[in-house]
Amino acid sequence: MTLSRRKFCCAAAGAAALAAQREYDETHRPQFHFTPPRNWINDVNGPVYYQGEYHLFYQHNPFGIEWGNMHWGHAVSRDLLHWEHLPLALAPDRHGTCFSGTAAVDWTNSAGFQQGAEKTLVILYSGVPVPTPPGSAVQCLAYSTDRGRTWKSYERNPVLPHIVGTNRDPKIFWYPPARKWAMALYLDKHDYAFFSSPDLKRWTRESTFTHETATECPDVFRLEDKWIFLGGNGHYYIGTFDGRQFIKETGPFPIDFGANFYASQVWSDIPAADGRTIQMAWMRGGKYPGMPFNQQMSFPCELRLRRFSDGLRVCRTPVREIGKLRGRQHRWTNLAVKPGANPLAGLRGDLFEIQAEIEPGDWAFTIRGARIEYSAARKEISCLGQNAVLEPAQGRVKLQILVDRPSIEIFGNDGRVSMSNCFLAKPEDRSLAFGAQAGAVRASSLVVNELRSIWRL
Repeated sequence: MTLSRRKFCCAAAGAAALAAQREYDETHRPQFHFTPPRNWINDVNGPVYYQGEYHLFYQHNPFGIEWGNMHWGHAVSRDLLHWEHLPLALAPDRHGTCFSGTAAVDWTNSAGFQQGAEKTLVILYSGVPVPTPPGSAVQCLAYSTDRGRTWKSYERNPVLPHIVGTNRDPKIFWYPPARKWAMALYLDKHDYAFFSSPDLKRWTRESTFTHETATECPDVFRLEDKWIFLGGNGHYYIGTFDGRQFIKETGPFPIDFGANFYASQVWSDIPAADGRTIQMAWMRGGKYPGMPFNQQMSFPCELRLRRFSDGLRVCRTPVREIGKLRGRQHRWTNLAVKPGANPLAGLRGDLFEIQAEIEPGDWAFTIRGARIEYSAARKEISCLGQNAVLEPAQGRVKLQILVDRPSIEIFGNDGRVSMSNCFLAKPEDRSLAFGAQAGAVRASSLVVNELRSIWRL
């Protein structure tokens, strides 16, 4: 390449980056949460890791900012922070619009689609005519042989005809002991079914599972030495799975206590050397007036099982990659705060990570007008109308709070409690406050990290 050609390419790349920066700097645009450039998104669909890339698919209407006419949007990232938007993966066809489903890597070439050394990425999704007549939803297969850059529909779709009710949102995963694929499929009301397949094309029904408190969008995955069955609203069971049926042992429990958590999925095919279980959810119900897009995703979180006095629970904490966005830091230790005082009075902004360990007391953070309050008597944390019990651990309440322009995510006591909330701040209000509500309170540590936008140069 000639020098002039290199200069032209660099200039073009710089211009594109500046354009993206301007496009992603709107008043209510999240700065480190995923959104599409324009129009509607909802359910997280089939996140999968392959060859150094985290693939994120999502329900997407590329033609408007309202629900309907569903395609699969597609983006990739190498660090779970910075996303490259790729062309649409799926578009409506003779089977209807493309509802939710799952992606995975076909490591054994079970479906026979592989060409050359590159492994095949597969998608199983629901084809649903709109408006939806009864008995119309079917399950369809698509695949990619070029690292997810282009997708083909299986010529013999559907791979599973309509069964009952709405039957949609297939969750597929490889079950090594049986060397077969497994699928959890939402049927109707609170019922789900499990299927198995040797090749993703032929499916055998194995069992039925009833979720007491959730419908649609199942996610089923192994977490340490247990299996998790999670419904669309984030309520989960802990149990066992033998390739044919899920046996619940305890639950259901809410995995998140906020107002805006729905249709989550964990990444499939994370390398064993990494070993994490990483989850993302749709932050359903957020408001974004005047924006060219509608809805956003949650920040990626790592899931762990921890045992408490009341049993095992799934805990959610932001992935460690959040550290790459930290900028200027403000730190206090052994901070005593009396009513009326505000040690954060000098800080202003819209992107923060707050880390705190606070001794028992009644206190509140006020973030751009939104309050996070703690009651020592009730051992309860509340934010934007949502509440959760959060008992002190070793005499302190430990918090990690992620603040983006239109959202606040709270993680208490290393993820025992998580709360995903959208909020609509006044653009001119960039204030932060931490204060005592009754008597003085003491924070053994309080750290406020200013965060950088993933879109700014």
